[in-house]
Amino acid sequence: MTLTRRELLKIGGGGVLGAGILPFLKVLPAAAATDDVIVGVHGQTINSLDIHRTGTNRPSYQVAVNCYDRLVSFGTKTTPDGGLSYDYSKIEPELAESWTISDDGLTMTFKLNPKAVFQDGSKVTAADVKWSFDRAVSAGGFPTVQMKAGGLVRPDQFTAVDEGTFVITLDRSSKLTLPDLAVPVPYILNSRIALANATAEDPWAMEYVHKNTIGSGAYKVVRWDPGQQLVYERNDAWTGGPLPGIKRLVLREVPSQATRRALITRGDAQLSFNIPNKDAKELSGDVKVFSTPIENSIYVVGVNHKFEPFQDPDVRKALAYAIPYEEIFQAAAYGRGNPMWGGRADIDSIDWPRKSPYSTDMDKAREHLEKSAFAKGFEVPFSISLGQTDWMEPTALLIQESLAKLGIKSEIEKIPGANWRTASLVEKRLALHLEGFGGWLNYPCYYFFWAYKDGHLFNSSNYRNEEIETLVDETLHLAVDHPDYAPKVKRMFEIAFEDLPRIPLWQPALNVATNGATGYEYWFHRQLDARKLAKG
Repeated sequence: MTLTRRELLKIGGGGVLGAGILPFLKVLPAAAATDDVIVGVHGQTINSLDIHRTGTNRPSYQVAVNCYDRLVSFGTKTTPDGGLSYDYSKIEPELAESWTISDDGLTMTFKLNPKAVFQDGSKVTAADVKWSFDRAVSAGGFPTVQMKAGGLVRPDQFTAVDEGTFVITLDRSSKLTLPDLAVPVPYILNSRIALANATAEDPWAMEYVHKNTIGSGAYKVVRWDPGQQLVYERNDAWTGGPLPGIKRLVLREVPSQATRRALITRGDAQLSFNIPNKDAKELSGDVKVFSTPIENSIYVVGVNHKFEPFQDPDVRKALAYAIPYEEIFQAAAYGRGNPMWGGRADIDSIDWPRKSPYSTDMDKAREHLEKSAFAKGFEVPFSISLGQTDWMEPTALLIQESLAKLGIKSEIEKIPGANWRTASLVEKRLALHLEGFGGWLNYPCYYFFWAYKDGHLFNSSNYRNEEIETLVDETLHLAVDHPDYAPKVKRMFEIAFEDLPRIPLWQPALNVATNGATGYEYWFHRQLDARKLAKG
């Protein structure tokens, strides 16, 4: 399929492309024609270059992956459809060339690659690793909690023995520690540059790293125009793996789904990241489409327990029975992914994600609402992100229509994508909302650690249950084959489906289209890893 410029200008809800995209169309053919540049498009805003900074949104995580190294990484495997995926079962060297773990599991010693250098050419040392880990456990918020998941909580646990040796001392052995070192958060910064730009008010140089990359990774950011584009340039001195097959990646933010679709179809963009399910279904055959179920991830309805009606368990159950699950799955997911409703009432395994025992039943919904203190209904704002309207808007509209039949009036509030994380996850101020958390470490206890523990980032519902708090703490570091693990996890499932702070909808798929690019690899963090990309 070939589109002319005139046809491109006719695409979109208003019939004409926005003026902001015209310079993009003008330069794309020239950029895409070169052998060492890939042009990618996505619909979300990168709001920071520093994953440790408070309020950094999910699309920004890719900068940590592409511009920084960690001590270790996950391996790669081939998927059934011939694509590439990270391999959770394999831990491989990245900045560390080797490591040892003591018999009691409490001491981890890493030997750094002596050839590793930062993008300014200076040597990476254990002192940089120590400072970076200190920063991650001290920054607060998401990065600090992520480190905590692996038992990494205090600076005194980290020691730079000499220039090339870094030691971690744990309070207890955990199945999560080594894989937690391979997620984006524990990245290694050039501490000398950071300290030179730190202040008494900003000892971790958050403002400087927010706008500048100072890593040793495969790329460096050479241009960032927030809301428009980010340009990666290859770091030819990278030692963490084979050099990327391209010199530059130009990643453009294109809010219009129709425009992104036209650009990837025409070949003016070689990669379109996180395309809507509708496009994934319809474009298959015209361009290469990768559609990968996201591990440990569920799209849910978030029910904020600080909103008075949702403190009533019968109101929450009324909502769960009123949701038109199948209609939503077809209208918002186009049948892609896995349904997460209509499961068994008894918990017979620790498989996760798992279907909830709820399904659409308006009679049961009315019964529960009538038993509550809000039998006549109530009003509640229903919040969605403008950066995720492809699934959130049709989902919210169908739920809004169904709730109205119960006398529950909901006005849909659309929040800009750049502000969504702050409103939903940091401030946790949204009464009724949609959320799409996916746990990076593939265990149910890890999902509950993030999404059900009081105060943790993805607990957008302000939920607290004392038994859940205890069970998560008891299972998080416990080996899966320990005799106590499965019974405790099953009990967590029972409580979650009874209390319903999160009402499961479906397990989503991540969709990526390529047309003139190879080497795309799916990763658990659901962001673009550009390190294996090449033209072709």
